[in-house]
Amino acid sequence: MSVEPDLPTSTPPGRLKTIRHIVPLRLVGGLVVVAAAVAAFQLDLLASGMGRLDPVAPFLLAVALVVFVSHLLGTVMERFHQPRVLGEILGGLLLGPSALTTLWPEAGTWLFTAPVMSALGMVSQLGLVTFMFLLGCELGRGGVRTSRGVVALVSVGAIGLPFLGGAGLALFGQGALAGDSSNHTAYVVFFGLALSITALPVLARVLLDLRMESTRIGTLALACAASGDGLIWMALTVVLGLSGGTSILTTVGVGVALALITMLWVRPALTAMIRRAESRGSARQFLLPVLLAGALGYAAITHMMGLHPAIGAFLFGVVVPRDVPVMEHLKLQLQGFVITVLLPLFFAGIGLTTSVGLIGGSVAHWGLFVAVLLTAIATKFAGAVGFARLASLPQRDAWRLGALMNCRGVTELVVAAIGYQHHLISALGLTMLVLVALITTAATRPLIHLIGLPADVGTADATAT
Repeated sequence: MSVEPDLPTSTPPGRLKTIRHIVPLRLVGGLVVVAAAVAAFQLDLLASGMGRLDPVAPFLLAVALVVFVSHLLGTVMERFHQPRVLGEILGGLLLGPSALTTLWPEAGTWLFTAPVMSALGMVSQLGLVTFMFLLGCELGRGGVRTSRGVVALVSVGAIGLPFLGGAGLALFGQGALAGDSSNHTAYVVFFGLALSITALPVLARVLLDLRMESTRIGTLALACAASGDGLIWMALTVVLGLSGGTSILTTVGVGVALALITMLWVRPALTAMIRRAESRGSARQFLLPVLLAGALGYAAITHMMGLHPAIGAFLFGVVVPRDVPVMEHLKLQLQGFVITVLLPLFFAGIGLTTSVGLIGGSVAHWGLFVAVLLTAIATKFAGAVGFARLASLPQRDAWRLGALMNCRGVTELVVAAIGYQHHLISALGLTMLVLVALITTAATRPLIHLIGLPADVGTADATAT
């Protein structure tokens, strides 16, 4: 939800509209002037033989550019009734080989030097870990006004068919999609899981924009996305263990031990600490640092176990108590910085390693990409719609559910980036998964409008009011 600055109540509508148009124009103009001044300063340094700046300055400039471009495109996407995150992802892509570093190589070389890329990589990992902690906090949030049996049945279909389709494509396109990992099984299973994802945070935002968050089909879609993503992250834990050369028994054993310790000791301790902070206002200022330190600590533990740091942060977030007023306030505080600064840097990191040019003019590559995209969409629809009909949902509601479950968003990017870091997929495979995430996310809202909004949208709004 965007919060606009308070303006005097006496401001005429025409004047208000003028202010909203002038302020962005002035901001952009100011940034252009500053950028020109910086460029002139840099040229002067080069001319005087002092072109080697301290790495801090290029790093800060790169961060400023990433944040500005990402949020500018996010605002543009909102104008077209799309989630902001879509523009933020596009911003990362435009700064990479897909656009900037190809069209203007000198700018890319000057901005994204090796030290800057290393620093951006570390900061983006911090953003990813914090985001996964928040995602874990959102799973299971609130009550779902629908049958658990229906949720389980639809989740099986929405995960099972895309997984089989993705695994089949992984076998068919192994030469182009596979990374350098020697574990063939881990690669095949990973690609199946990558096509099974539904992005819970982006889906929640889409439902809010469509005013479907309190409808029957909206709550069902959220429940299916939450349960499905939880299963996928557990399966991904095993896959990453396999890709690191660890046996299945060892990976499962260590994972189960960590989960039991977390549930039996860490969760009760967190509950007691949060209740104490709720009753004593003076203790609230220490709660956010403790929770963030816990998420980072768990991320470090799973990384030392040979898994990805995101797994640990996600696990810690899952056991944090929900629906507590103080927690709602703290999560909002954390989300502001993560979504504004850290997550765009993660998108930029993906964009700088993703190039649409890798598909190039190869008919085989384009054919494979079309096959991946159509398989991702068709299997999600078939699984969600088919099993929703088995659960006795009306036909149109089943189709709405299929469209909503196809929203892959940020979670798909996270999974794709993890697979690339563990050498399970190639740069071409990463590019294809990123494009699938963009296209399926952009298509979610138009598909819902094409199928038609559910009849209880108005009822849900009236109830909420």
